[in-house]
Amino acid sequence: MLKSQTPAPDTETRPPSHLFYLSSLRRPLVDRAEGIYIWTQDGRRFIDGSSGPMVANIGHSNRNVLDAMKRQMDRATFAYRLHFENEPAEGLARLLATKLPEGMDRIFFVSGGSEATESCIKLARQWAVATGQPKRWKVITRFPSYHGGTLGSLSVTGDDALAETFAPMMQVMPTVPAPAAWRDRDNLSLEQRGIRYADMLEEKILAEGPESVLAFIMEPVGGAATAALVAPDSYYPRIREICDRYGILLIHDEVMSGAGRTGKFLGGDHWNCKPDIVALSKGLGSGYAPLGALAAPMRLVQPLASGGFQHGHTYAGNPLACAAGLAVLGEMDRLGMIANAADMGDLLMGELKGLAKRFPFIADVRGKGLLLGAEMVADPDTLRLIAPEKKATQRLLDLAYERGLIIYGRKVKGGVDGDNFMVAPPMIVTREQIGEIVAIIGDSLQVLAGELDLPVEG
Repeated sequence: MLKSQTPAPDTETRPPSHLFYLSSLRRPLVDRAEGIYIWTQDGRRFIDGSSGPMVANIGHSNRNVLDAMKRQMDRATFAYRLHFENEPAEGLARLLATKLPEGMDRIFFVSGGSEATESCIKLARQWAVATGQPKRWKVITRFPSYHGGTLGSLSVTGDDALAETFAPMMQVMPTVPAPAAWRDRDNLSLEQRGIRYADMLEEKILAEGPESVLAFIMEPVGGAATAALVAPDSYYPRIREICDRYGILLIHDEVMSGAGRTGKFLGGDHWNCKPDIVALSKGLGSGYAPLGALAAPMRLVQPLASGGFQHGHTYAGNPLACAAGLAVLGEMDRLGMIANAADMGDLLMGELKGLAKRFPFIADVRGKGLLLGAEMVADPDTLRLIAPEKKATQRLLDLAYERGLIIYGRKVKGGVDGDNFMVAPPMIVTREQIGEIVAIIGDSLQVLAGELDLPVEG
């Protein structure tokens, strides 16, 4: 029988919450956070094994970042971009340009991931109109995928559970299957499957009419919608080739995979796959301030010069947020966090694969660097899903939480079916801390297997 989450000790005497986004399950009040740890007001310590929703890349309460923010707070916390330029925004844009693919040096700052992806789409559309291609408006996306919660970004999100309610209010865009090649049961090699999945994009372009297709948006390393899905290596250059063939812009959603989390600054850098437009957020501000960015080359921005970019947000280029981002990138460099993400990611990947041998209902372990995911099934031979009513993912998350570890998970088949969990600790994680994380996951999987009658080796 499934057990419910034990109420947190400090929730029984607290008044009802007026925050309607909270679920019926109350969580403990946070007290403080440092490094990879978060403490609650009742004295419990949690390992932030998912960096929140894959945000706190550099860890919590970094003193140098806080000091940089305090210095900026003492000068100015807000200056509207149409009235003033500000040094933190200029400095962060210059620094970002050195870390992005060559020529990707025009930056537009926003406050989060949904704003970033929507900004990319709007830039692409305005570029098409400005260059005499007004018939191009369709943005092909993958299913499943996640690109944001605003109506614009949700229109390119392949997730039935999130989009169904709002479908009448949106221009729903065409989709192609996400490259879940590991699931396929055929005689093709992984590289052949990668080509096949990429060619599905060309088929969709031809079906929609190439003259109507504006862009293709994808996560180089998947996020929550696919639990860190990585395509076969052959997929990435073929996608670039197809986009070039039909004059279609390639948009990389690096909101989760960017800013060093995968062991390179961008997830796409693992394949030297250069996009036309990039969306960044999450780790760029690392939770210290709401921050995101669109990055594009001058060839896409210049045609808009006469009419300007018909888009904007109140906090675009906010000096305090940009000061935080500048300090975050400085700390990544100073402490060698991207190299550590690569090294510790290799270690964590090996440990998770070890758990998959102990618990064969873990059918796949995947990802890059410290953006890793694992998919759970009822039968590893047939890949039969665990019955939805068993709520396997939520139960695993609860078991880990009870043991002081936060991991992440949601449905991976369009937000409706499938069970997975993601492990993505801050990029400062140590070998010893990974050992503690893996031990708690192992204990939690053992209990889950017993409760749901899932297979265990030995």
